[in-house]
Amino acid sequence: MAMYFKIAERGAGPYWPLAILRWIMVLIFLCFGIQKFTPQSAHGIAQYIVNSPFIWWLSVFGERGEAYILGVIELSTATLLGIGAFNPFLSALGSLMGVGTFLITWSFFFTTPGVVKWSFSSDPIAWNLTGEFLFKDVVLLGVCVVLLLASLSGLPRLPGKGGRS
Repeated sequence: MAMYFKIAERGAGPYWPLAILRWIMVLIFLCFGIQKFTPQSAHGIAQYIVNSPFIWWLSVFGERGEAYILGVIELSTATLLGIGAFNPFLSALGSLMGVGTFLITWSFFFTTPGVVKWSFSSDPIAWNLTGEFLFKDVVLLGVCVVLLLASLSGLPRLPGKGGRS
């Protein structure tokens, strides 16, 4: 059974506005990726990387090296999402990379010391500015999931059954 992919730009009705989300994510990944090549950004993300159970190993490349690697990944994601407007498989691949990116960055909310203070008081979840900054990644994760699901045509095509294309 083969999997078929589709893109929002070729859709109709309520499907085509997803193309807007794609180009917003291209812009976001482009900006995030470019920022990783600045000393300020490299220094700023070091605290997240060293405490991450998923990407802690990047610290072997040093502060600038880890930022460069993440920058290349983010610029690659932007490129795949952009080209994905014309190639359904690359749309799905770029969306999947976005999902992975935001799952990891969302985990920083829980793994970076001092970001969140959990308590049973009247304010059970108190976070600082870093926590507020990371919290937005829930929405960006959701956008990438929607783009990924929209890129999948749904059911695999069965031979002779008139499956979806």
